[in-house]
Amino acid sequence: MPWWDEKTLDEMNAVEWEALCDGCGRCCLLKLEDEDTGQIFTADVRCKLLDGDSCRCSDYPNRQSKVPDCIKLTPEKVTQIPWIPPSCAYRRIAEGRGLAWWHPLVSGDPDTVHQVGVSVRGRTVAEEDANTEDWESHMVDWPYWEPEDK
Repeated sequence: MPWWDEKTLDEMNAVEWEALCDGCGRCCLLKLEDEDTGQIFTADVRCKLLDGDSCRCSDYPNRQSKVPDCIKLTPEKVTQIPWIPPSCAYRRIAEGRGLAWWHPLVSGDPDTVHQVGVSVRGRTVAEEDANTEDWESHMVDWPYWEPEDK
């Protein structure tokens, strides 16, 4: 049985924890909160540190100092943050669903996440290029889509 099926998120070491990231980039999309309702909306605008092609942070070790509202995921936060996509490996493990068939640890191919359409590759606007006068045009719901399990 693979380690990700044997351990809880709390039991994983730092290397295992980081290996769970499938590289989709969905958590690095900007979110907006409706001040009246508290509802969270996801934009197709990526964080200034997210590389739109690789879907990886361009300065992961220093991300929280460069982007103060960047959230460091923890086992507790995975279950508390409502906008964590259902496809997220951390969320799937926390919910007892295991890793998806397209996850690089399962498929053996880091491109599977892109091939099945889970990643943000080719679907986002750089933060510096976004029209912030028209946030409504950037609101998307596709980050909450998840391919069916095989």
